[in-house]
Amino acid sequence: MTNINIIDLFLKASFIVQFVMFVLIVFSIISWTIIIQKTRTFNNVFRENLFFEKKFFSNFDLSSLYEKSKIHINNLIGSEKIFYFGFKEFIRLYNANTYSSDAVMKGVSRVIRISMNRELVSIEINIPFLGTIGSISPYIGLFGTVCGIMNTFIAFGSIKQITLQMIAPGIAEALIATAIGLFAAIPAVMAFNKFNLCINKLEQNYDNFTEEFLVILHRQVFFLK
Repeated sequence: MTNINIIDLFLKASFIVQFVMFVLIVFSIISWTIIIQKTRTFNNVFRENLFFEKKFFSNFDLSSLYEKSKIHINNLIGSEKIFYFGFKEFIRLYNANTYSSDAVMKGVSRVIRISMNRELVSIEINIPFLGTIGSISPYIGLFGTVCGIMNTFIAFGSIKQITLQMIAPGIAEALIATAIGLFAAIPAVMAFNKFNLCINKLEQNYDNFTEEFLVILHRQVFFLK
């Protein structure tokens, strides 16, 4: 049985096949970089949200909670950041003598929604690129395979008797491009689907939190009046 040396096959492949393989390897590296980074980001956001929401629902003194958040304003993420900007707007509108409770709640609700959308947008960065890698990598690999097979048959086109031993290395070189394409695509697609589920879950969590937050603020409007 002949051992297949992938590096040797890569070095002997035609320029087009080598270029295709290189592009796919770069895609795979980028894909895994995004996967590792986003996995850490999601874990951090879910952990921080859980920690803050426990404090939020166990302590209805929103002013003290706001002051604590204000101390580390530059490090706020997720629910705590939404709370901070929402309560900041609440204080601003109240101090501006906006005595209409509807006006206060509309202003606060708008700021909360904007903050929530910004949080979702920031965490979605680079995730669509995973979908792109997952969808195009197999086709790029297939393109490399087709080019490799074409070059192999063209090279042996003038020979009358062609044996399998003669064309096998060329076909193997070509098929490696498809294999690398799948290697780049499969993790990217799996991560893309997983991260989209995480975003949907995060959006639901934010929606539930903001609804509870607005209810509490609405009560405080009447209490303060």
